[in-house]
Amino acid sequence: MSYADEYRSKLVSAEEAVKIVKSGDWIDWGQILSNPYALDTALAARKDDLDDIKIRLVMSAKVHEIWKVDPQGETFFMNNWHFGGADRAQHDKGNAYHIPNLYRNNPLFYRKSLYDDVDVAMFRVPPMNKHGYFNFSCSVAVLRAICDVAKKIVVEVCPGLPWACGGREELLHISEVDYIVEADSPVVEIPVPPPTETDKKIAEHVMKEMVDGACIQLGIGGMPNVVGTLLAESDLKDLGCHSEMLCDAFFHLFEAGKLTNKRKSIDTGKTTYAFAAGSQFLYDWIDNNPSLAAYPTTYTNDPYIIAMNDNVVSINSCIEVDLYGQISSESSGTRHISGTGGQLDFVTGAYSSRGGKAIICCTSSYQDKQGNLQSRIVPMLPQGSIVSVPRTQAHIIITEYGKCDLAGRSTWERAERIITIAHPDLRDGLIKEAQNMKIWSRSNKI
Repeated sequence: MSYADEYRSKLVSAEEAVKIVKSGDWIDWGQILSNPYALDTALAARKDDLDDIKIRLVMSAKVHEIWKVDPQGETFFMNNWHFGGADRAQHDKGNAYHIPNLYRNNPLFYRKSLYDDVDVAMFRVPPMNKHGYFNFSCSVAVLRAICDVAKKIVVEVCPGLPWACGGREELLHISEVDYIVEADSPVVEIPVPPPTETDKKIAEHVMKEMVDGACIQLGIGGMPNVVGTLLAESDLKDLGCHSEMLCDAFFHLFEAGKLTNKRKSIDTGKTTYAFAAGSQFLYDWIDNNPSLAAYPTTYTNDPYIIAMNDNVVSINSCIEVDLYGQISSESSGTRHISGTGGQLDFVTGAYSSRGGKAIICCTSSYQDKQGNLQSRIVPMLPQGSIVSVPRTQAHIIITEYGKCDLAGRSTWERAERIITIAHPDLRDGLIKEAQNMKIWSRSNKI
């Protein structure tokens, strides 16, 4: 049988495909751009026929149909490796749960621990090529591992998704697929919020840490993108990319002639990443581009692999930092915001790199709903807040008021340095708390 004939034999409607799901199943949807659309709608229509359907995914790019028909989570039980805005809203309603993880371990979780808990994998892919292969597109990070253990696999073919060159583990052969659904659904763009003046000040401090030939990782959010844009406008040259996420900023760097990857020790000449989310021009750049290499997170996020490149600079953001140097990037108290993702992976790998730097950025303060000024630098993290980066791994922290380097510093040195980058109006209160906590030296110069 030819691949075309095999394709036709497995081609069904979304409604027919979701009949494969039975009560009690665990279903995996992949991440962001791979989340299914037609299959989501067809599955939602089966709400009253099913019970106890547990869905695992990474960061929803939209509000799913199953949420609309099942707002209380009576049938569909959502479990998420990393929250986006839509997931946070569902979590606040008690209809979404987080799965703690280090992103580098995500494929390992499936192969070592969840191998019996993937009844159906269903996700979007670009059209099959002439050799019978589908491609994981912007979601190479973990999909191969899911497919390796899934009992049934359903693909939703989306013509608009780009074909991502590997790397490795970027392909799925038609012989592994049970059903194929065709649906010309939209490819979601993830807009970058416009930078504030505070963002620009933080980015200027980050720029001082850059050197020619630096190999860059940019995390999720507006701040890393601002830094990337400034890099594109700078005099720096021969920058490299080894990042879990490929975002708009890397395209701007490439377009400006700054992203050459010439000085990388591994994947020399290649832009290396695990997943992508951004604007349409980013997806156009990815499509069949052999200068980009998509890998699973077991490779991109392995600190040992990261450190093989010199001058790695990881740039991520956080929610709060306490005076011990503990960094919370995923929750505000017990309210879950995002996830650990690859932040700790890259903090560890970048610091281990020769000449490398692990940078965490945040605004020094924010205004609460009552208009009061609140500090993001706090004496101790609020009860229930998750420590994303332990104090033992914290390196450089930057706010609009400057940077502090915590690596190798004692508790009193950390407190003093962190307070220097807090909002000036809030420093006295932090000093008093540091004194009460016995981590304030009389030798301070603040």
